[in-house]
Amino acid sequence: MTTPDTYRRATRGAALSMPSLRRIAVITVHTSPLAQPGTGDAGGMNVYVLQTAKELAARGVEVEIFTRATSSADPASVTAAEGVVVRNIVAGPFEGLGKTDLPSQMCPFTAAVLREEANHAPGYYDLVHSHYWLSGQVGWLARDRWSVPLVHTAHTLAAVKNASLADGDTPEPLARRAGEQQVADEADRLVVNTADERTALQHYYGADPAKIDVVAPGADLAVYHPASKHAARAALGFGANETVVTFVGRIQPLKAPDVLVRAVAEILRREPGLSLRLVIVGGHSGTAEQSYSLVRLAHQAGIADRVTFLPPQPSAQLADVYRASDLVAVPSYSESFGLVAVEAQACGTPVIAADVGGLGVAVNDGVTGTLVNGHAPGLWAQTISELIHDHDRRARYAAAAPDHASNFSWSHTADGLLRSYDRALSRTALSPVLAGADRLRSRVTDLALRRQRNNRTVERAAAQR
Repeated sequence: MTTPDTYRRATRGAALSMPSLRRIAVITVHTSPLAQPGTGDAGGMNVYVLQTAKELAARGVEVEIFTRATSSADPASVTAAEGVVVRNIVAGPFEGLGKTDLPSQMCPFTAAVLREEANHAPGYYDLVHSHYWLSGQVGWLARDRWSVPLVHTAHTLAAVKNASLADGDTPEPLARRAGEQQVADEADRLVVNTADERTALQHYYGADPAKIDVVAPGADLAVYHPASKHAARAALGFGANETVVTFVGRIQPLKAPDVLVRAVAEILRREPGLSLRLVIVGGHSGTAEQSYSLVRLAHQAGIADRVTFLPPQPSAQLADVYRASDLVAVPSYSESFGLVAVEAQACGTPVIAADVGGLGVAVNDGVTGTLVNGHAPGLWAQTISELIHDHDRRARYAAAAPDHASNFSWSHTADGLLRSYDRALSRTALSPVLAGADRLRSRVTDLALRRQRNNRTVERAAAQR
């Protein structure tokens, strides 16, 4: 791998050995990797950023993660693991800003990121990796200022979400769509979760396929693995003979937990004596609680006593929820990958998932779970009911699930990211960065002129005294 210093020398025609990647800046503006997934805007992206940072640090690459502080109690920096530092940037009020309000805070956030780099010698960061379009806007400016490549992961795309909106959901704004287009055009590499997402980037944003890398996310297989179902049920207070169907995720229309409430209600209308429990694990996202109440829906459907609501769970406790479940359902309208599906399968639990986005990769249809083509509650009721009563098929799915999930470890993800970083740093992929070398030389010249002006000012002041 190569560093920006190598490129500056390369532009002078020097033939040098290539040093290793040393340090990267990771930008994740709207949600901290330290936040509990399932609360507010925290979700799979938080898990992705933190887990990949740990994997990269374990391989000797220092990772500094820049995120927006959301509390006055947030320290300026937190060591999340050896070699991983999270920097909490103060940009706007700590509370009361939703994701759609954050574009107004990009200037102070970006300024703080650039100032952090300015505390070090040029070339302190070898590469910028931004997550989500807001972060891509910051990363784009940092790339130009620091003369290093920008790698960007969108995680979700406005055009894809708007093409598959849930009833009553709000379309993503034009500003986001335009911002994503800018970042797709400017980034040196684009990392996507699946081949389908690569196709979406090309179709909706005209992205150059030559700069897109497919890198699947993973699961922490040291945490998510098969263990005693009986012990997990006892710990959670579930009945030994209950059939448990579980949803894990943010409570919002996009994730479609309401489809499951309606589906379970339909199953119980047909089979009122069935010992069936729906478990919903997660918190409300944004202002969804007022307009999207699953508690109210469960009461209206007459199944409030059959639905258990749990708050977002730390990973060790979440693993027990998966193990205690007979099925995990992922009915999302849009999903770039679906970490929940992989985590559940890693614990030996079959998955029923909507056949959208990356879920077709995360779930091996007919082997570790079932993909559902649509979101009609009746269709989901039929699919869930069939699996509930087909014990042999469910057992086959459960047996095959951990082996399938083993293909999606964070170690594999880190391997893919390092290959993408290497391409970003390669000379053939870095025409924008080579041009950036001139910008860096201009910056050094500007700093020198500024020092000269400051020295003259000091000299004049001394002469006047």
